[in-house]
Amino acid sequence: MAASGKGRGPLVADRRYASARKAATGGTPPRKPAPKRAAPRRSNARNPIVRLVVGLVSLIWRIIWGTFLRVGIVSALILGMVVFYFYAQLPPVADLLDGRARGSVTLLDRNDTVFAWRGETFGGQITSDTVSPDLLNAVVATEDKRFYRHFGISPRGIASAIRINLSEGRGPLEGNGGSTITQQVAKLLCLGVPYDTATWKSEADYEDDCRSGGVWRKLKEIPYAIAMEAKYSKAEILTIYFNRAYLGAGARGFEAAAQRYFGISANQVNPAQAAMLAGLLKAPSKYAPTNNLKRAQERANVIIGLMQEQGYLTAAQADDARANPAQLSEAAQTKSGGFFADWVMEAAPAFLTSETTEDVIIRTTLDQKMQRQAEEALAWVFENKIKAGSKAQAAIVVMSADGAVRAMVGGRKIEEAGAFNRATQALRQTGSSFKPFVYAAALDLGWSPADFVDDSPLTINIPGSGPWTPQNYDKEFKGMITLTDALKESRNIPAVRVSEAVGRDLVRTVAEGFGIASDLAAGPALALGASESTLIEMTGAYAGILNGGSSVTPYGLVELKLKDEDTPLMGAGGGIGERVISEQAAQLLTYMMSQVIEGGTGARARLDGRPAAGKTGTTQAARDAWFIGFTADYVAGVWMGYDDNTPLAGVTGGGLPAEIWHEVMTRITEGAPVNDLPMLVPEPRLPPQPDYTDPNMPDPALQDPAYQDPAQPAQEIDPVEALLRDLLGENN
Repeated sequence: MAASGKGRGPLVADRRYASARKAATGGTPPRKPAPKRAAPRRSNARNPIVRLVVGLVSLIWRIIWGTFLRVGIVSALILGMVVFYFYAQLPPVADLLDGRARGSVTLLDRNDTVFAWRGETFGGQITSDTVSPDLLNAVVATEDKRFYRHFGISPRGIASAIRINLSEGRGPLEGNGGSTITQQVAKLLCLGVPYDTATWKSEADYEDDCRSGGVWRKLKEIPYAIAMEAKYSKAEILTIYFNRAYLGAGARGFEAAAQRYFGISANQVNPAQAAMLAGLLKAPSKYAPTNNLKRAQERANVIIGLMQEQGYLTAAQADDARANPAQLSEAAQTKSGGFFADWVMEAAPAFLTSETTEDVIIRTTLDQKMQRQAEEALAWVFENKIKAGSKAQAAIVVMSADGAVRAMVGGRKIEEAGAFNRATQALRQTGSSFKPFVYAAALDLGWSPADFVDDSPLTINIPGSGPWTPQNYDKEFKGMITLTDALKESRNIPAVRVSEAVGRDLVRTVAEGFGIASDLAAGPALALGASESTLIEMTGAYAGILNGGSSVTPYGLVELKLKDEDTPLMGAGGGIGERVISEQAAQLLTYMMSQVIEGGTGARARLDGRPAAGKTGTTQAARDAWFIGFTADYVAGVWMGYDDNTPLAGVTGGGLPAEIWHEVMTRITEGAPVNDLPMLVPEPRLPPQPDYTDPNMPDPALQDPAYQDPAQPAQEIDPVEALLRDLLGENN
């Protein structure tokens, strides 16, 4: 078929035979076409079962992959929204540095030196740029060595923590949490939930709830930590951590802890101190150096090893830190003044002390040197004079004549804050230490220490109780003796005669005027110390005798003000008050009490070369033993006994209490000028010469209207007095 010739090229068949034509014309011979290679045989192409299995697997994989992809996308969106929510809620860094719900109280001694803290102390804001580099490195090495490389959470750390928990038989999220520093900060911030008194009973409950573990808590921590990483820089996260972490002993933040334990700022700590502070993060109370310094140092050595491993310390620096472990400051070493601090805290309103929301500074009267000397004196006597294992207790109060308390020991062992204070809280019978108030009433009426009183058998009919016959400690009678000798030898019958002669009401008025606030006995046993009182009350009452006869309110608080403010909110709450007895009466009484120490029941309290006055006291069955006395400069009171009222074996006020008093006063007056006591020596008098042959002659000893002849029938009986007469058979 002929071609049309209109634009169409040669047919394919024409090209097929082009080579043959070339050969006919002498061209290149045609190439023999290669045989067709058979396609490889596919075994599954003809196996429907295999094809079915492969198809199912492919389908399942596509379903799983699609599901996970969708779930992942949805989860990422949810996580992103939660992170954004937390991100929007996060405040500026400056608002997160002091997260305390309560403030702190810092107590200063008479020299304005810190001796105690109460509440949670915040030392002031400090940043990651201003802390000691050693402290920053110690914290990172201890808590989160990958801190600068993660975005808030550490999957590797969490996996490692789960492995450790399971290997130790705990749940996967019990124990080690694998938390990063960022997650720990999230816990410190309670994931943004503020403290609410309606939800939590206390701040401690709030923090325990914030630190609690569990899957839900961990899940909430993750977006919060990521939000923090997005909102704040690494340095800002560390700054929050450094300021909010609790580090034991009431210290909130590293600045407060450095000041509490070492007396320096957190920007001054060396490697050993930094390691000790960082070691507190694991268990603040357990590793607090004030609780156990050796344990804290051992923990610090672990931290030093981590710092060396991670290149923060050279081998030489690490060895030096181990060879020179961190030591507590002088203020932190001693727990002196703990009882005193508790007492001062109670002297101010709770909203300014135990419940304060502000940081408060209290200046006090405490003398730390005297405090240590009082504690050492008590320890020395118990170590050298009392058999080992004794559970007897003792208390000491030292004050100036105006009532300013300089030292207070509330018990043999230094207890934690809030412990029972035997110096201020224990109401105990006073025994013969009450007798000076009986003689004070008489002297204020014009009697003289040289006047005579009859120390002979006496029986008083007590309405509702019957006859009451007091006894002297030695069961003997001296006849006519001076008031001075009666007090010097602590004779009971003369004290009762004087009390009955001047009137019990007047004796009660004088005692109350001097500060004995407890209920005083109504019957004649009042003169023998049947009433109860506290050691600080009794010591304050004796201070009134020393200062010339004016009442004294013992005090420890001098000034209370808010931190960084100059205007005090409170001033001293005590001091010298109204006059109770005349100055002359007080000086005569001081003379009488000086004779107690010079040659009477208080001879063991005598001080070499220094005048002193005082009085012993022992209650029924020796359940309480007292010695209270003073020099020209200080008044000191000592009580000894058992908390459960067990009788003291062989102890009287003139024994161990007098020796404790002697040790205390010897220490606190060492090197001080010797001053004379403010006392008057009375003119001697001759004893009266009664005519006992005259049957109408009244009792020559003070015309005692209460005297009752034992042969006469008893009058009305007072049931209250019946109890009192059995309580005080032997007093000294």
